[in-house]
Amino acid sequence: MKQYIVDAFTEELFAGNPAAVLPCRSMPSADLMLKIAVENNYSETAFVVRKGEGRYDLKWFTPGGEVELCGHATLATSFVLHRFADPGVGEMHFDTLSGELIVRASAEGGYTMDFPQGAYKQIPVGADILAASGGLAVEAFYDGEGGDMIVIFPSEESVRGFVPNYDLIRRVDGRGFVITAAASPLPADCTSATEPPPCRYDFVSRCFYPKLNVPEDPVTGSAHTYLTPLWAARLGKAEMTARQLSRRGGTLRVRLGSGRVYITGSARLFMQGDIPFDL
Repeated sequence: MKQYIVDAFTEELFAGNPAAVLPCRSMPSADLMLKIAVENNYSETAFVVRKGEGRYDLKWFTPGGEVELCGHATLATSFVLHRFADPGVGEMHFDTLSGELIVRASAEGGYTMDFPQGAYKQIPVGADILAASGGLAVEAFYDGEGGDMIVIFPSEESVRGFVPNYDLIRRVDGRGFVITAAASPLPADCTSATEPPPCRYDFVSRCFYPKLNVPEDPVTGSAHTYLTPLWAARLGKAEMTARQLSRRGGTLRVRLGSGRVYITGSARLFMQGDIPFDL
């Protein structure tokens, strides 16, 4: 069978977030999916099974176990289906642990994911959050049910320069530790929406998941189900462009709907290979 390696949320190779995608005849056992995810050692490995016209079962595994929602591996899966495994499909409906997810291919070559809006509420910046943020936390948000801890930093520069202490981050509640800030003011000579960053984005982030054996995730679609409504309220904009400031970097175009978050990104194929057993 085939395995595809795809760079998601990027128009260039060797950027964005790489994911492995395995189109399967039927869903493998959880034990086998975890073993494959560990063997791949990417932040996510996606397993997808076609059930009918435009409808699929989809599961995501990190090296640390199964997760309920993953944006970049959903984007990578949509790219693989549309281009290779189910060529020409324009609208994809995925049944997942987070419910039905819908992805539509655009004429421009990108893919728009229709995700449920993430729930969150403001909480006090406790000593553990302050320590994990290196003293930079200004505000904190958490759903109290195992989602990501979102921490507001004072500036884009503080997000970019943050040096994580993973031992301290592991002590904080939540699946992941997400730091974010409004983008720096545009430079005076930045007048075109087609200019390279920082002219093209509204807010920035970095995402850390040491509890899932993913120290820093290059680009995290699921975190933007929280970040989009948070920054939409603060910036007064329903449509925004986000930049994740990991070493690889990635760009996400986001839009807030009624209880939904629409995330658009591009993808590039890095490689495809054969796994010497059938799934």
